Amino acid sequence: MELKIALLPGDGIGPEIVGEAVKVLNRVAAKYSHTFEYREAPVGACAIDATGDPYPASTHAVCEASDVVLFGAIGDPKYDNDPSAKVRPEQGLLRMRKSLGLYANLRPLAVFDSLAGRSPLKTEIVRGADFLCVRELTGGMYFGRPQGRSEDGNTAYDTCVYTREEVERILHLAFGLARKRRKQLTVVDKANVIATSRLWRQIAGEMAPQYPDVQVEFMFVDNAAMQIIQRPTRFDVIVTENLFGDILTDEASVISGSLGMLPSASVGAKVALFEPIHGSYPQAAGKNIANPMATILSAAMLLEHVGLEAEGRAVREAVNRAIEAGVVTEDLVCDGGKAHSTTEVGDYVAAAI
Repeated sequence: MELKIALLPGDGIGPEIVGEAVKVLNRVAAKYSHTFEYREAPVGACAIDATGDPYPASTHAVCEASDVVLFGAIGDPKYDNDPSAKVRPEQGLLRMRKSLGLYANLRPLAVFDSLAGRSPLKTEIVRGADFLCVRELTGGMYFGRPQGRSEDGNTAYDTCVYTREEVERILHLAFGLARKRRKQLTVVDKANVIATSRLWRQIAGEMAPQYPDVQVEFMFVDNAAMQIIQRPTRFDVIVTENLFGDILTDEASVISGSLGMLPSASVGAKVALFEPIHGSYPQAAGKNIANPMATILSAAMLLEHVGLEAEGRAVREAVNRAIEAGVVTEDLVCDGGKAHSTTEVGDYVAAAI
């Protein structure tokens, strides 16, 4: 297969972890006789520094001309610590999602048996956890209008807006994904308080008869936050709106033992994008200590998305072998173990394919 891959390393540790994922992809290409063509483009703080725009038109053009996008991370302390900044790296991420039609973020959580003891939760609680969070990406409060502050600066307001079309398309995706798994779908909302949540619940109820083989349950977001910690194995597919999904998926991520282990995919009308769920971790940038496995596993999702199932499985198996061999970065080292560098982990995974 010939595949055009846009590389958006971004900020902080982004270039390092994307570099290791590319190393693994190149190994896959060599073993399975594929041709992967890469085009790199700036996004986030580095793009602001270079062009004044966190998502330049040239970067968008590279993404649109590619089959898939592999993205690292964005964010920089000089913007995080400046509330008055009018241009921010995160604006580029939101605009990229909107421009590419990426309306759904898929975050799988599967606990590796060898890492179950690294979770802050008890091993018997997390062992066997395997669920998928489907987060709506282009609606809700993050994109609501109007949005702003009063003239005196003492009041701020955000609006949460959803249309039937936006809700239906994400629910159709979630129902379809549940059909391919254990046929259980949890719709998370706050329908007892919020009008948009009541719309979500109404539409989900109307659509459920179209998927009679899928068992549907509704759960308030506060209860879902509790259940994810108390009984993570009870979930199969969770679908929810943008803000709730942002919070719940970050909460769920710690179940695996490290933020550095969780991949994600953003899909929609155009090119799909794959990225680790963690941020730019600027404190570690350039130190060769960041965990590249979430980005490598995102590359596995990328391969599976374009139909290369065996190749994606080979990457996952190589990651598992690295974990079992103790070839991990400092965030996953057990007592007495050795912390390996970012590049050492990438080298091991690539060689294990």
